[in-house]
Amino acid sequence: MFDLSSADLLDAFTRELGLCKLRAGEHAVVLSEPGSRGDHVAAAFGAARAHGAHVIAATVPGGRPAAPSGAGRGTAPEPAAMLDDAAARALLTAADLVVDLTREGVLHSPAQREILHSGTRILYVHEPPGVLLRNLPEEADKARAQEGARLLARSSVMRVASAAGTDLTVSLARSHPGFQCGFTDDPGRWDHWPSTMVLCWPEVSEGRIVLAEGDIVLPFQTYVRQPVTLEIADGHIREVTGGAGAALLSAFFDESGDRWARSLSHMGWGLMRGADWFASATYGRGDLMGMDARAFAGNFLWSTGPHPYLHRETDAHLDIAMRGCTVTVDGVRVVTDGQLAGG
Repeated sequence: MFDLSSADLLDAFTRELGLCKLRAGEHAVVLSEPGSRGDHVAAAFGAARAHGAHVIAATVPGGRPAAPSGAGRGTAPEPAAMLDDAAARALLTAADLVVDLTREGVLHSPAQREILHSGTRILYVHEPPGVLLRNLPEEADKARAQEGARLLARSSVMRVASAAGTDLTVSLARSHPGFQCGFTDDPGRWDHWPSTMVLCWPEVSEGRIVLAEGDIVLPFQTYVRQPVTLEIADGHIREVTGGAGAALLSAFFDESGDRWARSLSHMGWGLMRGADWFASATYGRGDLMGMDARAFAGNFLWSTGPHPYLHRETDAHLDIAMRGCTVTVDGVRVVTDGQLAGG
């Protein structure tokens, strides 16, 4: 963490919106809720004005607060309540760029498709200023992420292995490869600052995932203290073993009361070279979303729960970031022992 002035933050947002190709005369909406960071709102508004855009700052009701860990339907809050408001959706669909500063964003909401289909670009921003500035993307990040997504699209199998015992085989058929690059410059695209990663949504995966000490379970933002073994069959977690960490995961899955809680969702690897693996240990849980871990260069990120292409909707969503894995795609190594191919 380091101190940032309001001028630093304004400069960072101005550079970010430049990457999003916000142009003079375009219409931007800075979307927030009562709990959003005021410095983010001010910086986003000022940056949009600096690019000559027409700007509206819209404050909307917040979503349902996150449930306590292991309670009820999981830990994810509902998207902003305003998405049920036709007038609010009309404002967003009329914009060229939405800078989404709400807690949960519109990513997992039914309204997202409608907004993006209109051609609106959506940039989601939630991390604290120091994380944003340290991970300010570069234009070349998009090409790197797209290259990984194209590799997945033309391949059949992804394999993940580790010295800890991970041995996972993933079918890439109908896996809908994608990427995040930290900015959105194409009409109808959602992206997240900060983030640079390659991901896909497989239907079938088989084998074993072994979480090693130091891997990170999100949104708990807890570091694994002893190995946890998860047996995977047909894209579902069939068994979890291994001490307190296994008990935490099993309780989350069981107490969610959700049929999809143990189903695997998206997976891929991180490309964000400025990411700090230990950020989750230096910020409070409520201050950080954990994108350093999710997009860490050379990680293997996998998740549970929702799967838009299989029409699985659930709040029981975990992201688990692992280091030290080797990831191969049709025999091509993209990550070796936690290091990106090519250094």
